Amino acid sequence: MERGSARASLSRDSPARLASPPPPSSSAARMARAPAAASAASAWTLRFLLLSSALALASAASARARKPNVVLILTDDQDTYLGGMTPLKKTNALIAEMGITFSNAYVPSALCCPSRASILTGKYPHNHHVVNNTLEGNCSSKSWQKIQEPFTFPAILKSMCSYQTFFAGKYLNEYGAEDAGGIGHVPPGWSFWYALEKNSKYYNYTLSVNGKARKHGENYSVDYLTDVLANMSLDFLEYKSNFEPFFMMIATPAPHSPWIAAPQYKKSFQNVSAPRNSNFNIHGKDKHWLIRQAKTPMTNSSIQFLDDAFRKRWQTLLSVDDLIEKLVKRLESHEELDNTYIFYTSDNGFHTGQFSLPIDKRQLYEFDIKVPLLVRGPGIKHNQTNKMLVANVDLGPTILDIAGYDLNKTQMDGMSLLPLLRGDANVTWRSDVLVEYQGEGHNSSDPTCPALGPGVTHCFPDCVCEDAYNNTYACVRTLSSSWDLQYCEFDDREVFVEVYNLTADPHQITNIAKTIDQEILEKMNYRLMMLQSCSGATCRTPGVFDPGYKFNPHLMFSNHGTQARRLFTRSL
Repeated sequence: MERGSARASLSRDSPARLASPPPPSSSAARMARAPAAASAASAWTLRFLLLSSALALASAASARARKPNVVLILTDDQDTYLGGMTPLKKTNALIAEMGITFSNAYVPSALCCPSRASILTGKYPHNHHVVNNTLEGNCSSKSWQKIQEPFTFPAILKSMCSYQTFFAGKYLNEYGAEDAGGIGHVPPGWSFWYALEKNSKYYNYTLSVNGKARKHGENYSVDYLTDVLANMSLDFLEYKSNFEPFFMMIATPAPHSPWIAAPQYKKSFQNVSAPRNSNFNIHGKDKHWLIRQAKTPMTNSSIQFLDDAFRKRWQTLLSVDDLIEKLVKRLESHEELDNTYIFYTSDNGFHTGQFSLPIDKRQLYEFDIKVPLLVRGPGIKHNQTNKMLVANVDLGPTILDIAGYDLNKTQMDGMSLLPLLRGDANVTWRSDVLVEYQGEGHNSSDPTCPALGPGVTHCFPDCVCEDAYNNTYACVRTLSSSWDLQYCEFDDREVFVEVYNLTADPHQITNIAKTIDQEILEKMNYRLMMLQSCSGATCRTPGVFDPGYKFNPHLMFSNHGTQARRLFTRSL
């Protein structure tokens, strides 16, 4: 962003550059024409004041008439289940207390790249085809760039809604890979592009600055990524056009590993440890084999490691809190805050010791699939909590709706949250969302854990692994007036099923797949099949416990689960 040219442009347009009356030619002439000169000066002063007033009124009118601005802050691996919002005092005060908190916000896949692709496209993974964090899994691949990127919501905002768009931070995990165009690739839809090469870092990284490489080192004052993103965002607000609405997406590295806090925060939360809730450090006795293989109880060294990770994650979030404060203050000082929606969310949750899994995400449980979602903006009442079931596939449709774009022209699977944000009466809303994940594994055995054989990955020294090829599952997460339920099927030889009644069992300790009413089981299986093959409007049809739901048992296969499993494999 060329600051000099922006300032020059402002100078050229300044009312101070307007023509002034010519100077008198002599002292005598000045004395003779003094009354006239005074009159002329007064006239010019009056004209200047009137013009300045007119410009100010025009600017104010333009701001009122302009479409709302939108800011989306996306953190990396921030849970809500384990108190992930606790360190963010400023963010809670400036966004949550000034707007709305969605207490049941979910991601359709508990992994960075598929989840971020869902945000950008408004689609479930089986429709955008990003299934993991690798190029082979379509993460920022050539195929993604060709088929999905031209239709992301930022691309529509820029091309169809005349928004100026700004991106800073982590995009997709494989962005910048040489096999996919390197950092010279700037996705369509971005006026200003400051994207991190590959995965989250805090120091020693490379940014693509509108397609040109900019390397950073390890000097806190100029290189700490969260602060760099804050400064870039403030610069954009300083020098952007004032005659077009803007969209900003700021994607921080925090609280993702390697969990490097800013120097001033490295001693924070010294007495904090990972929560010891009822599913901490227990055996997942009736769960999928990957959960059952975790060693219980965990070793003291494992617990010490995850406690340390938990503290460091919170420490990194304090810099995000500072970023939010600076951003809100700058918007307020520029008189933009009242016309700006600010969204705050994460790409997935996280776990630290639940069911004796040390640290990661990827699993189907609340701690990994549930995320914070806070929104403030025009027309949103303060300090609200909304319990409706929402997902990050809703963000794209919501932002396009705010911009006035006809959502019928998109192929998005999500719903606009705008009626909920406005507090509209009698809103008909969904009662279920789809969660789907394709497991990752290595073809060879982990050398430190040869007994586990091939097919596993992300293994810890005590041979507890966080992922495997057949950790491939799909779930219906249901929340209705009568049920708070999760139904999941695995694509493995067992076609293993997990079902949880979260009203009675909020920590998902007891799998009730073998005891729940068979009719409900069949309906959930059928609903899962439907959602796994849905696209656009068919992803928003009534759920199992909705009045308009229709169930045809004749469409069920006699072999329970086979059709859902085939649909999942084929779609991914």
